[in-house]
Amino acid sequence: MQVGARTAPGSLWLAPLAGVGHVAFREVIDNLGGCGLLFTGMCNARAVPTENPARSNAFTWRAEELERCVCQLFGADPSEMAEAARRVEAEGFFGVDINMGCSVAAIVRRGCGADLLRDEERAVRMVESVRRAVDCPVLVKFRTGWSPDPQGAVALARRFEDAGADALVFHPRVAPDRRTRPPLRHHIRLVKEAVAIPVLGNGEVFTPGDAASMLETTGCDGISLGRIALGRPWVFAGWTGLVDDNPASNPDLWRDIPLALLDALERRHADRKYAARLFKKFLLYFIANFTYGNSLRGPMLKGDDPADLRTALVDTLATLPAITRRPSALMF
Repeated sequence: MQVGARTAPGSLWLAPLAGVGHVAFREVIDNLGGCGLLFTGMCNARAVPTENPARSNAFTWRAEELERCVCQLFGADPSEMAEAARRVEAEGFFGVDINMGCSVAAIVRRGCGADLLRDEERAVRMVESVRRAVDCPVLVKFRTGWSPDPQGAVALARRFEDAGADALVFHPRVAPDRRTRPPLRHHIRLVKEAVAIPVLGNGEVFTPGDAASMLETTGCDGISLGRIALGRPWVFAGWTGLVDDNPASNPDLWRDIPLALLDALERRHADRKYAARLFKKFLLYFIANFTYGNSLRGPMLKGDDPADLRTALVDTLATLPAITRRPSALMF
């Protein structure tokens, strides 16, 4: 897929995942293969220009992933976003992603994320400022907005393209909904039909059938996978045929990949309790795969040390519990 002057290797992308899309998680996904572009979690534009990657939890990366990794920035000030984008480009990332999708109250109150969609002119200025600052691809992650009428998002998509955006990742829900209502996929189709640049859809894609349906009904150029990637980090490799992800024929995959993530976290974090906390965040998504996942919370989340969590994981998965075809969205 052509994104600005660069080519993205594949049409299944990892969604930016605040707090959980860290470098260890991306390492596991990248080693499995099949993911077109990786994304960092949200990085604060105010901090990025002077941030030390060796100490940062979000603005950090592996050298081998940079050419396929997009750094997502959030901020309220166009000049700060531009300065952060310059740092991102200088470090060698594939591109910059502007967060206009996050509707978490703590982000919105600061004038960031989805709050930018309240004011079309402010949102467009943000894209223009970043575009002037860098030559690398500029992407925008946004949603339907604050009104259920999709025409506002359609108009913004056109203006983002005119402002220099190279690709759009679109989530078809209004900001106040969060996940209380299903995504409205026809909004993706309307946005796709309005622009010539690539549009990737996002929201409630948990199976290959979901992905095929989204591509067919919306005409979007690709799909950004979030929660399903957290619950099943091998999803990109599985859906592209690189690994057998059937638990009946390859149960070891379901045991080995969580352990690989725990190993990666231990290598990257000297603070063992912090590594354990990050792994527990992953486990909350992982246990949504199991038919009786709620009953696994106690035994699998017990302990504050990676060694304890490893023992609990090995013991619990020695005989693989019954797995659902699609993870329970209620548990995410």
